[in-house]
Amino acid sequence: MIFEENDEKYSVYLSMTRSKDYILLSNMSNITSEISYIRSDDRSGVFKAISKRIEGVEYYVDYSNGYFYVLTNRNAVNFKVLRMKENQNLDKAEVFLNKSDTITIEGIDCFKDYISVYERIKGIKNLRVISMKDNKSRYFDFKESNYTFYPYSNSTFDTDKIRINFMSLKTPSTTIDINMSDFTTEVKKRQNVKKYNSDDYVTEYIFAKSHDGKEIPISLVYSKKIDRNKPNPLLMDGYGAYGSTSDPYFSSSKVSLLDRGVIFAIAHIRGGADMGRGWYEDGKLLNKKNTFLDFISCAEHLIEAGYTSKDNLIITGGSAGGLLIGAVLNMRPDLFKGAVVNVPFVDVINTMLDSTLPLTVGEFDEWGDPANENFFKYMIGYSPYDNVKKADYPAILI
Repeated sequence: MIFEENDEKYSVYLSMTRSKDYILLSNMSNITSEISYIRSDDRSGVFKAISKRIEGVEYYVDYSNGYFYVLTNRNAVNFKVLRMKENQNLDKAEVFLNKSDTITIEGIDCFKDYISVYERIKGIKNLRVISMKDNKSRYFDFKESNYTFYPYSNSTFDTDKIRINFMSLKTPSTTIDINMSDFTTEVKKRQNVKKYNSDDYVTEYIFAKSHDGKEIPISLVYSKKIDRNKPNPLLMDGYGAYGSTSDPYFSSSKVSLLDRGVIFAIAHIRGGADMGRGWYEDGKLLNKKNTFLDFISCAEHLIEAGYTSKDNLIITGGSAGGLLIGAVLNMRPDLFKGAVVNVPFVDVINTMLDSTLPLTVGEFDEWGDPANENFFKYMIGYSPYDNVKKADYPAILI
């Protein structure tokens, strides 16, 4: 046996660097990382840790041209990138990309001559390419104001091209090869949606002020044919947990709604990392109620701004997003016409008190341990199952 993990909060992964020089052994919990390496031609089976695990410190590793590139949140809420040689102590590593209060570094991919950096600025994803030859960097222009993209595995090390999947609320999924040397592009595949023209739709990126003054982003899409001088039917989606981002994705199934005059909205509430790591920290554990209050504020803003009305507003969410919907329905049942909840997590206390369930212990970092009195009092204050009351609730589809 090479390795055994005894802490049930951690999962273990084995991978190889793109250069094929090293094998990486990654131990990950929701908030902590420990990654060890061994040369791919080393048969000893002895891995060396980049850095021993420190509670709350995450890091991710790639390799190119004699250096490990380490993306970490240690002393950097929105992450930074360090560079170190093999057998060097991470504390002695040089800073390759420094931390920022306004830019979140979500990931990196190392190639022979380039490093691609995936950043988020004011909630919008950006692709930055750094040349290994001169250390100069450039940002790719996606030609839209509100969009998302996801890099493919891009397993070839010695290449000038990076492949991504691009989409927006109105642009179907498009696979693009980008030449990192000159940013020329080649579309390899585009999702085919019959009789669909993206020019017939409008996207917006607006902000709602929450209870504590935070500006909460909202992504919107609707048909150009709707009358914006009156309230319209609106479906608002939310999640807000685990630091997951709710990116503006394209959904062909939403087109029929748009064509029938429905506005679709995504509330980028705290608990996700849409506006950086601090956005996540402000919506978990003893800050969890910010998630629900943000969502309510988004709904109120959309009504006040004339996009919709209480009688036209439907909300939806799944899993942890189902907890969100359950909580806001208990808090403001008067604000919505209806709700669609998918596999909702609504019995928070009983679930989190049962440590025999396979996911419970690992979830303590997200919701808290109700065996602790402070967490119990806070969690039972929003747990949907425990806060159902006699009220005029809107229609609910589960």
